[in-house]
Amino acid sequence: MAELDLTPHDDPEQETPERQKVAQRSTLVSVVVNLVLTTVQVLVGILAHSQALIADGIHSLSDLVADFVVLIANKHSHKEADEDHHYGHHRYETAASLVLGVLLLTVGIGMLWSAVHKLSDPDLIPKVKSVALWVAVVALGSKEILFRYMLAAAERVRSSMLVANAWHARSDAASSLVVALGIIGNLLGFPLLDPVAALIVGLMVTKMGWDFGWDALNDLMDRSASEEQIQEIIATLKATPGVHGVHDVRTRKMGDMIMVDAHLEVDGNLTVKHGHDIAVQARERVVQALPVLDVMVHLDPV
Repeated sequence: MAELDLTPHDDPEQETPERQKVAQRSTLVSVVVNLVLTTVQVLVGILAHSQALIADGIHSLSDLVADFVVLIANKHSHKEADEDHHYGHHRYETAASLVLGVLLLTVGIGMLWSAVHKLSDPDLIPKVKSVALWVAVVALGSKEILFRYMLAAAERVRSSMLVANAWHARSDAASSLVVALGIIGNLLGFPLLDPVAALIVGLMVTKMGWDFGWDALNDLMDRSASEEQIQEIIATLKATPGVHGVHDVRTRKMGDMIMVDAHLEVDGNLTVKHGHDIAVQARERVVQALPVLDVMVHLDPV
């Protein structure tokens, strides 16, 4: 039996430059949008006596923080392997997704607390000016457009970190919807619509933050690839000429990539070189077919 740590013959992240470019471009667009919205919402909120609009501006400010987290992670996650990180820095993306999940969770809990506080004392909801409604509607439309743009970019390059940041933008759009409904209710004489809507959306944002944070935490604890991906890896290995069987396949997530350990059954009468060539071919087929960073192959003679 021989265990082979195969040096990559092809770059498993051929799309890395594109991913970096897309991540940087989409995140910078988000920075500009959130910076403008934060400034306008806070200023108009103060002038129109709308605490909800001011709070939404602060929520937009949280998106700015998230954007900078993504920019930092995008810069570091694609660094080459070094003496301290033999497998590269791919988990920067996972760590960034965890930070974004915690940020969403915090914002959601804050929205829940504010909604409950308002429900306990409706008199705390001030009378606002109609200009606040127009700003809330513009913010809602801007956030929804930004979400769709960022999600499309994230799915194109298959980045979980960018997906998390896109859904963070959607959570801010949800808060803008709450503000718009609250202002409409205030103008129509139904102030309780604001805290009720905020309570519903706060629950949605809290769940979203929990899901992202929990998924990222599981990935940091070496969660395996999906069952569908594992079966595809096994099928690809079995289809390699010279491989008679595959067993003891193990996987773990490394950012958006996958590390694979597998036992390949080959003819015991083969030379070491022939067995090595089969292992190299099996690895290359898997790396080309799936988002796999590397494959550790253990040969079993049969």
